[in-house]
Amino acid sequence: MAAVTAAMVKELRSATDAPMMDCKKVLVEADGDMDKAAELLKERGIAKAAKKADRVAAEGLVGLKIADDFSKATVAEINSETDFVSKNEGFQNLVLKTTEEIFNTNPSDVAAVMGSEFGTYFTETVAKIGEKIELRRFGTLEAEDDTVAMNAYIHSNGRIAVIVKAKCDSAKTAQGLRDTLKQVAMHASAMKPTTLSYKDFDPEYVESETKGRIEAIKKENEELSRLKKPLKNVPLYVSMMQLTEDVMKKAEENIRAVLKEQNKPEKIWDKIIPGQLARFIDDNTTLDKEQALLDQSYVLDDKKTVAEAVEAAAKKLGGTAEIVDFIRLEVGEGIEKKEDDFAAEVAAQMS
Repeated sequence: MAAVTAAMVKELRSATDAPMMDCKKVLVEADGDMDKAAELLKERGIAKAAKKADRVAAEGLVGLKIADDFSKATVAEINSETDFVSKNEGFQNLVLKTTEEIFNTNPSDVAAVMGSEFGTYFTETVAKIGEKIELRRFGTLEAEDDTVAMNAYIHSNGRIAVIVKAKCDSAKTAQGLRDTLKQVAMHASAMKPTTLSYKDFDPEYVESETKGRIEAIKKENEELSRLKKPLKNVPLYVSMMQLTEDVMKKAEENIRAVLKEQNKPEKIWDKIIPGQLARFIDDNTTLDKEQALLDQSYVLDDKKTVAEAVEAAAKKLGGTAEIVDFIRLEVGEGIEKKEDDFAAEVAAQMS
């Protein structure tokens, strides 16, 4: 059996970043063969991670990479089990390198990343950190030409990243619009839109949301009534998707009937009806204003929607612009976290 020296242990530890006692143990098992010992460490690191497969990786960080000329941007979410690990420098470097790899290679999906040479590096790095870590998802947006404007934002906590893309009338407008798109990306990070426009909603989803939202407003009105405060209008609908031509025609007929009942002079109806219809639309599009980016009230000017704010910013530049896509990633979004029974866990370890 070959003698295992302190120098050998030090060399293996330096190469693998594994604990010293583990390095000594595998060197003894491998009879001093450095490559075989490194392979044993790799296997055991992976096995250690595999034991954690039933744990939920819902913490972590997002990464953002944007081209210097704003022609391309990538966001990626990498999850860990604990918030503590997300503060680890090795984990932070893994997030940066993974995002850069995706930016540079344009993989089709997570499996393509993990099946590549980089995937091996990812797995080996995870083994060194010693916790369940996963590349969950990523997204990339690219500008087809110089009339497309893009910008992005990553929140200071490293848990939310957004890319926003707009089609403009000219390269001049696209370049001038970048600051506005950065602000829109910041808006999206805070307001959590789930889709670009109400046109993207699934009709079945809109239908399922309608009843619940109406009931919620009714219950809110009960409390407002108790407090003797003004009540909210109870809507019939929740999305512009539902406001068909027939619905709008009926709404106008109802407004005219009310005006007639109130004995308002017909000559002023045309001045009143547009405002009443706008109020009807406002009351009946709560889902759009909550979840569709273009229809949300812009945080920097709540008198405008995001779409209107971008249009106004482009107009100041002497052009036109329309947001055509965005990606928003937030760490752990949609993941159901496992609630640990600490007492049961301790009991299990003592048995």
